[in-house]
Amino acid sequence: MPELPDITLYLEHLGPRVLNQPLQRVVIRNPFVLRSFDPPISETAGKRVLGLRRMGKRIVFELEGGLFLVIHLMIAGRFRWKPPGTKPPGKLGLASLEFPAGVLLLTEAGTKRRASINLIAGEERLRELDRGGLEVLQSDESSFAVRLRSESHTLKRALTDPRLFSGIGNAYSDEILHRARLSPLARTGKISDAELTRLYQATRSTLEDWIVRLRQESGDRFPEKVTAFREGMAVHGRYKLPCPDCGTAVQRIRYADNETNYCARCQTGGRLLADRAMSRLLKEDWPRSIDEVE
Repeated sequence: MPELPDITLYLEHLGPRVLNQPLQRVVIRNPFVLRSFDPPISETAGKRVLGLRRMGKRIVFELEGGLFLVIHLMIAGRFRWKPPGTKPPGKLGLASLEFPAGVLLLTEAGTKRRASINLIAGEERLRELDRGGLEVLQSDESSFAVRLRSESHTLKRALTDPRLFSGIGNAYSDEILHRARLSPLARTGKISDAELTRLYQATRSTLEDWIVRLRQESGDRFPEKVTAFREGMAVHGRYKLPCPDCGTAVQRIRYADNETNYCARCQTGGRLLADRAMSRLLKEDWPRSIDEVE
């Protein structure tokens, strides 16, 4: 799922292409993607784009007439910027936004259609979509601490909860916790003040560093390779590969469609965290430390 650094890059590249330009029309290729009906999507025709913003993991196009086109890419949704007249690819294409300078295609890989488009009238209705997460890059440590400790969760759950923190998902939370040297299963109410400071600093530096890195990788090109698994990540998507800091094989916890990646030596004092599926299967044979695995 595109997260704060990826969406920041999208917005930076969309700005020069669409700001103050008329949205000539929105063509819906897959009816499932459109989740609103009032006002009708046809109301966008000819409206100039007055602004662009990120709202959590959503991208918001502010249009003339108090309209807001809100797109949530979810897990597999992506943008493609193509020359005028380009049609979306058959199976992947969900919608196209046509501008004088080009066409913004919304695509989604896989068979599950989770990406969404909503057309909202007015700021008040737009705020109803805002989950209220704290913008960490615009907050101080005390605000971060209050939000983190407002509910009892694991650190992994807290960082990825859109009601608590804005724009952080599965990938960058793994990277943040590795940089902070904290277990993903540590409880928000039990970490020390020193650990909280490390987490706050790691959250900011991880997001800032990846924004810079993505800018450098993309250059002037519209970002086409938006993925949760990037070269240069420390632990996310690197199960069994060596931790870049200590060389220990990266471990994982699997649950539903997701997994958490971590380094046992750097983050949990060598202790292996129980994988729900494998630990139940192996029971007493489940290794308790990384030393039993290596």
